[in-house]
Amino acid sequence: MKNIKHLAVVATLATLTLGLTGCSGMSTQDRNTAIGAGAGAVVGGVLTGGSAVGTVGGAAVGGVIGNQTGKTN
Repeated sequence: MKNIKHLAVVATLATLTLGLTGCSGMSTQDRNTAIGAGAGAVVGGVLTGGSAVGTVGGAAVGGVIGNQTGKTN
């Protein structure tokens, strides 16, 4: 079971890395949102033992935090 969790984390990080290569045309806020969502998904998945709900919840929270980072009002 531990190997499956490790594989899931590695696959998620690889997907995140490949996904971020397409961020060259994004605004800073869009890029921060994508990075936050990816990092949140990884953290949420790890903290909940690979639960889909934890991964999606982590992605949502991370995306919101990333979106608000560096925002000037």
